[in-house]
Amino acid sequence: MGIELFFYAIILLALFAVFDLVVGVSNDAVNFLSSSIGSRVASRVVILGIASAGIFAGVSFSSGMMEVARKGIFHPKLFTMPELMFLFLAVMLADIILLDLFNSYSLPTSTTVSIVFELLGAAVVVSLLKIWDAGDSVRRLSEYINSSKAMLIIGGILFSVVVAFLLGALIQVLSRLLFTFDYQKRLRRYGALWGGVAMASITYFILVKGAKGTSFTPPEMVRWIKDNTVLILAAMFAVSALLLQGLLLLRWNILKPIVLIGTFALAMAFAANDLVNFIGVPMAGYHAYKEASASADPIHGTMEALAGRVPSETYLLLLAGTVMVLTLWISRKAQTVAATSINLGQQTERAERFESNALARGTVRMLSGTFGALWSLVPRRMRKGLNRRFDPVEASEAEADTGPPFDLLRASVNLMVAAAVISYATSYKLPLSTTYVTFMVSMGTSFADRAWGRDSAVYRVSGVLTVVGGWFLTAMMAFTISGIFALIIYKAQAFGVLALLLVVALVLWKNHVRHTERTRSTTEAEIFNLKKVADVRETVSTTFEHMGLLVREIRESLHAG
Repeated sequence: MGIELFFYAIILLALFAVFDLVVGVSNDAVNFLSSSIGSRVASRVVILGIASAGIFAGVSFSSGMMEVARKGIFHPKLFTMPELMFLFLAVMLADIILLDLFNSYSLPTSTTVSIVFELLGAAVVVSLLKIWDAGDSVRRLSEYINSSKAMLIIGGILFSVVVAFLLGALIQVLSRLLFTFDYQKRLRRYGALWGGVAMASITYFILVKGAKGTSFTPPEMVRWIKDNTVLILAAMFAVSALLLQGLLLLRWNILKPIVLIGTFALAMAFAANDLVNFIGVPMAGYHAYKEASASADPIHGTMEALAGRVPSETYLLLLAGTVMVLTLWISRKAQTVAATSINLGQQTERAERFESNALARGTVRMLSGTFGALWSLVPRRMRKGLNRRFDPVEASEAEADTGPPFDLLRASVNLMVAAAVISYATSYKLPLSTTYVTFMVSMGTSFADRAWGRDSAVYRVSGVLTVVGGWFLTAMMAFTISGIFALIIYKAQAFGVLALLLVVALVLWKNHVRHTERTRSTTEAEIFNLKKVADVRETVSTTFEHMGLLVREIRESLHAG
């Protein structure tokens, strides 16, 4: 097999990178869109424009993250270029299938977890095949796999999920005690101080992510930022508080710039952190091909050169950013995945997406009993005062059907806490998933806001358990699918790749058809959902509208039968 054949593998990897960017952005857009869209801080065009600017800023900061795909999970010096190509092709095919599957069911999952476990699964299978071909012991597998890194990622993710939920709930409780749901009046008193804290955490988050991700920032500057964290935060707080106080005097709603800047920050973090998940593997394959082409024995020589630092091409990063931005604007799946997170956190009880199940009912009963017992220990007068500050009826009853799913205060807390958790982990090089952190923070704040009411709690808990269960399923499926694909490609080589391409095309088409059917049925269900009519004059037209829909449904059911 000549090296010329692997040039076509590079072309395939480039095409896979485009597909992976599309399905990846469709999945991860929920990270930075759910708070701004859920609070309706601005028009969709403005929100997407700010998120697009954040993505372009983030891709220029992502150069250092590309190292993960080349040497973070396995040791490339023990593999030849063809073996790495087999491994990378298997990973990309598995990633496209897996992410598109979750997108089709509107479930947010972690592209970080998927790519890590796909690399791990494919690397384990290829390593075992090499060991068996050489007649060596299976114990040598530890020499090929960077298992400590994988375990660190798993531990960091599990820990961040718990911390994100608890911190989101705690900060939301304190914020609601301070401002209540009728927060506009109280913002004029001490909103600048509270906003200064929020802006300091968000802007520090931008600074940390930017400084640590760029290749052009001097190491001394990165070290100075880390050594002077307290000074930087204090300065940001003071400047932000003064600016926000000025906006308050001009009668501006200071929560809007906080939410929009937070949207920019998380979009930037997504692009900087997660771009490696989509193009890191194809770029690693491209660099492996370049190194092999320049060597004396391109087919049998090992890839020691990939163990060092290989700079990423800036034009490729910007091209990837362009694909990400285009996907953000046109992808319907990005909108439906974001809708799942918004639906689970909406303040009022509207149509619920998830069904009740025994585990959710048991969880709600256990939590209700525990919190009920703790609540009874609080003095009665204090309970009445706390209930008044957490009573959303006065603020939301008039717009129960037409208002935003949650208010700007909760949206700003979502972004502030998520930014703080991710920036803290980044500064200490702790691995975590931005998807998991942002989702669990939003669930924690909605729980603290009593959005999970008596009638909706079971459905919301069922939805959260479904999403969290999907996260663990992601790891298992990623490891298994990529391992199987690696085995097929390693044994059948070009014929295996062609066969898997047909399988992937078929799966993507079926997922597209399934998603289209689900979207259409969901839209019809929302139209047919009985709504409150505030204007008495609309009751007649609304009644006839629902009767017409009912007759149509009966007719279609009879034809189907």
